[in-house]
Amino acid sequence: MLNKPKHNLFRNGRYAVEGLADIIKNETSFKWQLLLFFGAGIVAWLLPIAFVYSAVLSLSLFIPLLAEIINSAIERVVDLVTQDYHILAKNAKDAGAAIVLVSLVFTALIWAATLAVAFIKVV
Repeated sequence: MLNKPKHNLFRNGRYAVEGLADIIKNETSFKWQLLLFFGAGIVAWLLPIAFVYSAVLSLSLFIPLLAEIINSAIERVVDLVTQDYHILAKNAKDAGAAIVLVSLVFTALIWAATLAVAFIKVV
């Protein structure tokens, strides 16, 4: 591949930070995911539950963030390939959106199960 520089841990780390900064700056959906992440994270630690349950709830909040990053990458690659409407481009973008939806449902299920177990033990 012509545009691939030699491997360098610090350079690759910088690329990752630049990618994250670009997504934060340009992706409204990711900003909403960050708001959810911080808001729900605060709630997870304020609930009267054991540390381990708060930790599970907090860690689960990374799942939608990761899904949104993957979705953004898919959308950018599709936009790079074509700006015209094509059913395969639509399908790729829809699949990326499905990743985010499934991640949110999965995270909600983790929260429901964790809170059920945590509050059953409290009562």
